[in-house]
Amino acid sequence: MNTQSSPIALDPTGAARPAEHTELRSHGPAVQVDVLGVRAWSITDPELLKKLLTSKDVSKDARAHWPSYEEAIQTWPLALWVAVHNMFTAYGSDHTRLRRMIAPAFSARRTQALAEFIDATVTTILDDLDTFPAGTVIDLREYLSYPLPIGVIGHLTGVPPQQRDAFRMVVDGVFDTTLTQAQAVANSQALRAALDDLIATRRAEPGDDLTSLLISTRDEDSDEGQGLSDDELRDTLLLMISAGYETTSNAIDQAVSLLLTHPGQLAHIREGRANWSDVTEEALRLEPPVVHLPMRFAVNDTVLPDGQVITKGEAILASYGAANRHPSWHGEDADTFDVTRLTQEHLSFGYGVHFCLGAPLARLEITTALRLLFERFPDITLAVPAEDLVALDSMISNGHQTLPVRLRPLPTQAAR
Repeated sequence: MNTQSSPIALDPTGAARPAEHTELRSHGPAVQVDVLGVRAWSITDPELLKKLLTSKDVSKDARAHWPSYEEAIQTWPLALWVAVHNMFTAYGSDHTRLRRMIAPAFSARRTQALAEFIDATVTTILDDLDTFPAGTVIDLREYLSYPLPIGVIGHLTGVPPQQRDAFRMVVDGVFDTTLTQAQAVANSQALRAALDDLIATRRAEPGDDLTSLLISTRDEDSDEGQGLSDDELRDTLLLMISAGYETTSNAIDQAVSLLLTHPGQLAHIREGRANWSDVTEEALRLEPPVVHLPMRFAVNDTVLPDGQVITKGEAILASYGAANRHPSWHGEDADTFDVTRLTQEHLSFGYGVHFCLGAPLARLEITTALRLLFERFPDITLAVPAEDLVALDSMISNGHQTLPVRLRPLPTQAAR
């Protein structure tokens, strides 16, 4: 029986995430929360979350399994998160069908083939940064964390360079949980227009890219029930571009800021006690690019370890940020950034059949960016106190609005 009277209202600004993680965990493995007016179960215990993420009694299909769906798509600012037609909202055989179509684009062979492109892209970015005078304050989110992921996913999906800024603005809007419902609707309309432009471009000028492949599948596959619908084509591209850009951008941002605020951890890398992969995994664990992922839905009643019941039709929120820091998983120092941590496990890329297909590509981008950045600029420092970094306006997306750094010290400082 569900006895909690008032759900915990999640902060849409993301201003105090660690404190929020602690509060959510203090109520046990699951607690009811308010997600911009929608009531859901926040799951913070990693073992319970793994169980629910792989359970057939939990669905991502709001249309089929959420009684509040019709009302939500009319009034909820996050309606797009449950209304799209792609792997993110698919359940059962539909999810398998859509995942099978996308998986080849993220195979180990294709990911490794992108290594040279990623290396060259980062090198070009750093060459440009190297032209700034010593001591210049540079927003590294703008100059590295944004252009690398959007460049890579643009290359993979065939987004022409002149269309990428448009995608950046509308994808940022998808993750902004401070928008009003009207603003969110307008952003969704702009996003669909950008996707339609991309599809039209690649249909007229097909290339060796994911968009052209999906268009070909949509236009040529005549097996009933096996091809892509128009909505699935557009929304699958939305998923690939938004996940490939926003999450990797946050991951690079967080990893750099963690290293610059924990010089002892950076020393572990420079002295050979850890490597860039260790940094990437620990940063993903401590500061996952997505802290809460909406939504899943109970297909049947589910009894929780503490006796509470998630009843059929109720919404479920995967609270990766709180789960990754759970003391039962990573000990009493779970809130500490430690690149030498023996257990590097986390849920930042999901779990089970919904594990992110692009995880190997994201890891390659992050490790390459970190390695080349700190090799080129060994004296890089944060240009503001850590407490002055401002979180993105989002309860979902976990990054900073800006990441001001000095790549080289001022000449007067260097001479000391």
